[in-house]
Amino acid sequence: MKLAKAMQEKMLLSFELFPPKTEKGMANLPGTIEHLCKYKPEYISCTYGAGGGNVGANREVCQMILKAGTIPVTHFTVIKNTKEGMKEQMDQYLAEGVDHILALRGDIPRGETTTCGDFQYATDLVKFIKDTYGDRFEIAVAGSPEGHIACRSLESDIAVLKQKQDNGADYIMTQLCWDMEQFKRWLDMIRQAGVTMPVDVGVMPILDMKATINMALSRNGCVMDRELSRLISRYWIFPDPFDSNPPFVDEERERKLADFKQAGIEYTIRQIDAYRALGVNGIHLYALNKWKDVSEIVDRTGLRTLI
Repeated sequence: MKLAKAMQEKMLLSFELFPPKTEKGMANLPGTIEHLCKYKPEYISCTYGAGGGNVGANREVCQMILKAGTIPVTHFTVIKNTKEGMKEQMDQYLAEGVDHILALRGDIPRGETTTCGDFQYATDLVKFIKDTYGDRFEIAVAGSPEGHIACRSLESDIAVLKQKQDNGADYIMTQLCWDMEQFKRWLDMIRQAGVTMPVDVGVMPILDMKATINMALSRNGCVMDRELSRLISRYWIFPDPFDSNPPFVDEERERKLADFKQAGIEYTIRQIDAYRALGVNGIHLYALNKWKDVSEIVDRTGLRTLI
């Protein structure tokens, strides 16, 4: 199944998982995948550690997804990777029935200024995959509605996105974006630049204050819109919301955590409504390896109607 072609016919639903770090987490994952698959997602993606440090676990998760009856899309980065090493890994994926890939640069290793591998950019990886394998892989690439934090300007970032398309990419998975007005501007700008690839929107459910702030500021440089900022302020935990091990049980803290989670689910539902109204080609929900909260979001948005 070609996902890019399917996106031209209808809006797709998909989820993102990550390889658990513990045996218990890995043992619980098939159940999570089973619950998510009741919504008949067109695919489920699986993250990939820098330099392929968890490639074995990634491949195991991809096989779980295949066995559950949907398409696995593996993330893949150039960090600490050689051409020979990348080809060896990709040959293995194909041998195991995994032929959809999200081509990424990845995060530069701490203390380094380069990827420490043969390629420096995702554009190079896309070209390598296309030149080496032709159409055997369907290639997704990342898009940053607010511009990648390492790029000098939004215009430069869009030029890179067009280059990814020219090098053979098939569709876009967006990074986090809570600023809907900026997303609209970006969508207009990429189309004006000649980027015709379908846009699959990445959505992180707002469930935990600490995780939300961490993802926004430490990894993506995302603007938190007024509504989200006010939501965080309303349920702020004094003196430090990042303290996960307070010295004593605080009932008010627990109540605020629960209330923030419910308010965050409401926020996520409204955000998905706004994206759907723009006519995006897909909603890609970061499931965070949890199915109950994600199921509530899918049910309440009506992304899938179970009959």
